[in-house]
Amino acid sequence: MRPGHVAYGLGAQYGLRISTATVIAWEHGKTVPTEYERTALAGVLWCSPGELLSAARTLREHRTARRLSVAELAGLVGLAPAAYLRMEEAGRWRGNDRQSAALVEVLGLTPAGLVTVSGRDEELAELLRAAVTTRRHAHVRSVAKLVRLERGHLQDVLDQLHADHRALRAPGSGHADAAGEPSGATGDAGRAFLAGIVERFWRTAGVTRGEEP
Repeated sequence: MRPGHVAYGLGAQYGLRISTATVIAWEHGKTVPTEYERTALAGVLWCSPGELLSAARTLREHRTARRLSVAELAGLVGLAPAAYLRMEEAGRWRGNDRQSAALVEVLGLTPAGLVTVSGRDEELAELLRAAVTTRRHAHVRSVAKLVRLERGHLQDVLDQLHADHRALRAPGSGHADAAGEPSGATGDAGRAFLAGIVERFWRTAGVTRGEEP
């Protein structure tokens, strides 16, 4: 189907006034359809709304991928619809432990997915950067409060990240200047390591960002 055909289908079947240019913008990721537009688009394309999402990250994307209404999901996790909707609109999950456990089960979230929908990726990044550049053992408890990983496994992951980061600055890992400091190549590698610390953390822990199988 050409973009024009899709736009026509959205109007004919769902009464949406969507231009061909808008459909093209959706295809290129320049704009994002609303929840109803995504549902209608899935209908026109004979697929599920979840299939239109390469990787759900927000509460709304996870919910629509599961074809749940706000009221349905709120009921399943034990929240009033209005309270849940405020979290979804803010992009920050703030449920208690029981509600979070229910959310994980209903949406099939991985530990990484739960941190992301809680809007705490950057908080985790700051803790991880501190853990790999200073005394990592002092940060285990703080990281454990954010991620749902077994304590021993978490300790192993932080140890590995600390060792990997330290190796970038070890003799032989790159050239050093007259003062013995790592040169540009090694410095760039270290900065890149810290910039991507969250993804590296989950990868080392063997956790994906997608849904649980």
